Amino acid sequence: MLTSFRKMHGLGNDFVIFDERANSLALTPVRIAALAHRRRGIGCDQLVTLSLTREADVLVRFFNPDGSEAGACGNASRCVASLLWHENGKRHSTLQTKAGLLSAYVGEYGEVTVDMGQPREQWQDVPLAAEHDTLHLPLPGDPAAVSMGNPHATFFVEDFSLLDQGHSLEHDPLFPERANIGFARMESRTKMRLKVHERGTGVTEACGSGACAAVVNAVRRGLAERTCQVELDGGVLRIEWGSNNHVLMTGPATVAFEGTVDLAAYPS
Repeated sequence: MLTSFRKMHGLGNDFVIFDERANSLALTPVRIAALAHRRRGIGCDQLVTLSLTREADVLVRFFNPDGSEAGACGNASRCVASLLWHENGKRHSTLQTKAGLLSAYVGEYGEVTVDMGQPREQWQDVPLAAEHDTLHLPLPGDPAAVSMGNPHATFFVEDFSLLDQGHSLEHDPLFPERANIGFARMESRTKMRLKVHERGTGVTEACGSGACAAVVNAVRRGLAERTCQVELDGGVLRIEWGSNNHVLMTGPATVAFEGTVDLAAYPS
C-alpha cells in the first residue's frame, strides 16, 4: 500500500512529513533511517510525524536520519505550522512536542513565527555529564551551552575552520545525550553568521533551534542584542529573546513536493 508524504524545508533544512492522524504507520527507527537516506530513501535532515492529541492542534515528533528522536526542531515546527494553516486557514496553531507546547503564527506573507519557549541554562538541563558553568564549557574553543528542548553548544569563532570537528564534539563525553554544535561569527551586535552540525545529522543548511541557542548564548556572553538576524547557509532567520524569557524564531517554510512511498519496501 502506498503512503502519502510531504517534503518541506525551512531555508534548505529539509523534512519528510508523514501524517499519522488517521492511522499509525508504525515507523521504527530502522525504517526511519532507511527513508531518510539520501540515496536509498526519500532523503531528509529529519523525518517528522503528525498525530492526534487533545493537548494541541497536533502532536509532532522529530526523528534524526539515524532513527533517533529529537526533542525539538525549529525549522520543522515552522513547516508544520504552515501546513496546518493551509489545511484549516488558521494562522495561530499550537504544536505538542517532546520539548513541550509550541505556539506558532503565520504572518501576512507566509513567514512563520514559532515561540520556542524558554532556554534552559542549568548544566543538568542541557544536559552535561557533570556540573560546569554553561557559559564557559571546559572544551577547547570555550563554547557556551544551553537547551532549547535539545542540547546545544555554541562556539564563537572568527572563521569556520572548526566545522570539521562537529562530529567529534557532538559525541564528546561532556554531552551524555550528544549535542548540536554551532559555530557563530558575530558580524555586529544584531547580525550573526552561523553554521551548525546537527546531532545525528551533520552539517545542515539551517538549524532553527541552533539559531535560537546561538543568539541566547551570544546575549549571555554580552556579544549581541536580544533581537538578532542569523544568516545560515540556507538563508536568514530573525531571533528575538523576549522580555518574558521566551525565544521567538521567524522565517519561511516551503513545500518542495508531495509524493507516495511503499513503506513495506523499507526494512522494519
